[in-house]
Amino acid sequence: MGLFKDYVSQTRKPEGFLGKMMLRGMNTGHAKLADWGLGHLQNLAPESVVDLGCGGGRNAGELLRRYPKASVTAVDYSELSVEKAREYNREMIAAGRCKVQQGDVSSLELPEESCDLATAFETIYFWPGLSQCFSQVARVLKPGGYFMICNESDGTDAVSLKFEKIIDGMKNYTAEDITAALKEAGFSKVKTDHHKNKPWLTVIARK
Repeated sequence: MGLFKDYVSQTRKPEGFLGKMMLRGMNTGHAKLADWGLGHLQNLAPESVVDLGCGGGRNAGELLRRYPKASVTAVDYSELSVEKAREYNREMIAAGRCKVQQGDVSSLELPEESCDLATAFETIYFWPGLSQCFSQVARVLKPGGYFMICNESDGTDAVSLKFEKIIDGMKNYTAEDITAALKEAGFSKVKTDHHKNKPWLTVIARK
């Protein structure tokens, strides 16, 4: 259990050799989930996007591809994740469309009302207090901006609840938990969707 726990715990804050392995797995293993989540964002044309908890940078790259007129800021509190996300998106960084920075979602170092869209893929499990963090997201979003959360767990599936007991600091949330925290943080409209065959969950909130 020791090595297994050490490895799966890298989902929280990737570091060292095991963290590098985890980030490679995240970029490939979570792609279908992320693309399913992004499929809920129809008829949007954001100019400024922030991807929170960007991991290895694949989803930031997909946002850049889907929204060719947008700039994307990718944020993660893992130094290793920032390094890998910069490597993954180096061409877009050189083109001036992407920026990757280390940061804490509970105290975002981003200008107020600077983003049209915020995304969070497979990350809110580790955020230190949903209402506080969601308030920070609301602060950096423009009026009418959107916040999309995409989780592999709907907060009730047995597999994810098992990992919650193994990984320190992990908390699985139900759609009701997330909706309540978003409304407390000032979001006015919240929609949730479950995958028809899996415990995947997408939540979209509008400021």
